[in-house]
Amino acid sequence: MGNETNIARPDLIVILGPTASGKSALGIALAQRFNGEIVSADSRQVYRGLDIGTAKVTPEERSLVPHHLLDVVEPEEVYSVAQFQHEAIAAINAILHCGRQPLLVGGSPHYIQTVVDHFDIPTVAPQPELRAQLEARPLEDLLLQLEQLDPQSAASIDRQNPRRVIRALEVCLVTGKPFSQQRGISRPLYRCLLLGIQWPREILYQRIDSRIDERLQQGLVAEVQAQLEKGLTHERLDAFGLEYRFVSRWLRGEFASEAEMVQRLKYASHDFARRQLSWFRRDKSILWLDGPGDCIEQASTAVQAFLNQPEEISTS
Repeated sequence: MGNETNIARPDLIVILGPTASGKSALGIALAQRFNGEIVSADSRQVYRGLDIGTAKVTPEERSLVPHHLLDVVEPEEVYSVAQFQHEAIAAINAILHCGRQPLLVGGSPHYIQTVVDHFDIPTVAPQPELRAQLEARPLEDLLLQLEQLDPQSAASIDRQNPRRVIRALEVCLVTGKPFSQQRGISRPLYRCLLLGIQWPREILYQRIDSRIDERLQQGLVAEVQAQLEKGLTHERLDAFGLEYRFVSRWLRGEFASEAEMVQRLKYASHDFARRQLSWFRRDKSILWLDGPGDCIEQASTAVQAFLNQPEEISTS
């Protein structure tokens, strides 16, 4: 064995939690206090032009703290978890090289996990014929098959995102092994402090509902229409999460009124937040902050203690 296990790992602060919990604001506050820069861990904010529906930080907020991995690709392009892992690690290392503190901030569990746990992601090439066969089947059938072949992935995946479901099935069928069992873990690259923001359930739902109303007032429908006018398909919009999926369905006439669409979107967002929390709760290393309390002070105290306690290096 080499000496790599005797090298102290650099520190990475991770801020996570369900949608509308206040991750972005906390990330900016901590980055300002600890000479930091933020790497976004959001599977939708990598796309240019998807600003309102993804709650992307504003230009004014970006001027306060440098942000990385926002607006990386066009919406018609596919951006994989493997690409994110590669580019996030490169961004974190560049921040460290400049003598600043990296913060990984977001709510996409798979994105966060690939960096924190340093997953070896399965490299199965796309199978066009198999994908065409899978795409021709109803999503409900695909989910049923994924539940049989890989219950762990079926439980954690975005069940309304056909592209993710098809990819997980593709890997299972090509390799004969569950997708979730193929993500081996290498030695973590960073010593991580994981901070989660938690709220009483009813308050979180109120925050989600208020943010949906704000997004609609900010022009979410116009943002979706603009993407359609650029040639993006409704099917592609479905892959960008609940806001885009429900507005797209409304524009296609699937709801009796805008009010019905908004209410259905709010309920679906509550369910999404529950699934996010279920996923994060599995990780016992997360330090949960009290959302209604002074999150910034709680987090600052935890970060200071973390940075003041260097990693112990084994000399054996």
